[in-house]
Amino acid sequence: MRYLFEDYELDSDRRELYRETNVVALAPQTFDFLDYLIRNRERVVCKDELITAIWKGRCVSDAALTTRLNAARSAIGDSGEKQRLIKTLPRKGYRFIGMVQEADDGAPTVAGTEIQRETVKPALALPDKPSLAVLPFTNLSSDPEQEYFADGMVEDIITGLSRSKSLFVIARQSTFTYKGKAIDIRQVGRELGVRYVLEGSVRRSGDRVRIAGQLIEATTGAHLWADRFDSQLKDIFDLQDQVTSSVIGALFPQLERAEIERAKRKPTENLQAYDYYLRALSSFYEFTREQNIEALRLIRLAVEIDPGLASAYALGAYCYLQRKIFGWTIDADQELNDTRRLAKRAIELDKDDPTVLVRAGQAIAAVLYEMDDGVALVSRAYELNPNLAVARYTIGWEHIRRGDIEAALKQFHAGGRLSPMDPFLFLMQTGIAFAHFLTDRYEDGASWAKSAVLHRPNYLNAQFILAACHAMSGRVEEARVIGARLMEARPALRVSTLAPKLARFYRPEHLERVMRTFPIMGLPP
Repeated sequence: MRYLFEDYELDSDRRELYRETNVVALAPQTFDFLDYLIRNRERVVCKDELITAIWKGRCVSDAALTTRLNAARSAIGDSGEKQRLIKTLPRKGYRFIGMVQEADDGAPTVAGTEIQRETVKPALALPDKPSLAVLPFTNLSSDPEQEYFADGMVEDIITGLSRSKSLFVIARQSTFTYKGKAIDIRQVGRELGVRYVLEGSVRRSGDRVRIAGQLIEATTGAHLWADRFDSQLKDIFDLQDQVTSSVIGALFPQLERAEIERAKRKPTENLQAYDYYLRALSSFYEFTREQNIEALRLIRLAVEIDPGLASAYALGAYCYLQRKIFGWTIDADQELNDTRRLAKRAIELDKDDPTVLVRAGQAIAAVLYEMDDGVALVSRAYELNPNLAVARYTIGWEHIRRGDIEAALKQFHAGGRLSPMDPFLFLMQTGIAFAHFLTDRYEDGASWAKSAVLHRPNYLNAQFILAACHAMSGRVEEARVIGARLMEARPALRVSTLAPKLARFYRPEHLERVMRTFPIMGLPP
């Protein structure tokens, strides 16, 4: 019998544990311990029962049992703190609580219920990057026209996701073989060799259409994300484009989070380059000085193992951009050189990955002040993947730099719609706030700036724009309170040093408007 859970497969006949395609080394008694818990996962197994089953009733110490427990947990990426798969119930015993799929030479079963299928196809090895299959959406309407709409939308989603070289996306020809069939998601994951599955449905009622989608981790059956989209059926093709963009924009952050959590569950001694990269990304998203340093350390480990990992080099350059905008720079000249080296190497390795392009491009523009070159890379990323929200934010700021405020607002709002839970949402909110500031809409600007401050309190640019909006709307006291907070965070802040830096980014008339707020908020000359 084979037991499948998460990325693991325990083969009780061969007495082997696999993680994806790799054998995990286990001592015989540790294997017995894990095997017994999985076989009896429907109940709590007491200590005496384990001793009888594994040690055949011999007298053993609690320490020996604890050692086997810890070894079993370590082998499957669990721990006593997390107890994600093996749960300890004090004074009662232990229970395996993970979702398990059974497979033998016949049909596989899930939770003891047989799954009918014609043949058991061999499981495919999972790729070393996020892998996804988009299944045909179910037509819940009586209108057959919606069948074509649903199929066309799935094809567009597959095409959009395939633009990202950081994803492994199964082709339509393969996923549509499941159309109209009752399936088990874990079965799909094994047969197509993917970690994630997107499924959905379409329902029409009168002149309205509702599309629902959900992202599922195929190895466990866990639901990671779900959403629905409602619209009037005025132009079915416009609606299809709108929903496709929304689904893709929402999926990218969810897949990224799921991959980060998967890497964090791995024992540290088993980490390889991609998992170091994912852990670095997790540290980066903490938005703290300490975790920024940790991210750079993990990136160095990643590129030592895989010198061709373009995404790691781009993230390294991105880390130095983060250091700059949050005021964590230590050695400006050295960090400038490091940014140039990392960004250049990322582009040399991969000129067609939108995520690599946008991160390297932003770093080149904001750290090296090579604005045109950096924005050109971001624009290239946008062409490759219009659903990349952070690319739209960057293009929005470029529109502000060039003085096209309405175009900037369009990009900021589009990015926010694409990825409403994006880690960089504060950049979009700050951009909208600044656009309103430049067009005398100070109350609107203050409202958006407050949202950015709430989202990321240590992003001082948002606080600065909030103070500027207060200064121009006559709320002098509130502007001065924020100004004092800025001075406390950056004691060296001076108008004489800040103005030349801002002049690199903004048009003269916009810079003049910003500078009028400096004395009001109490910044020293």
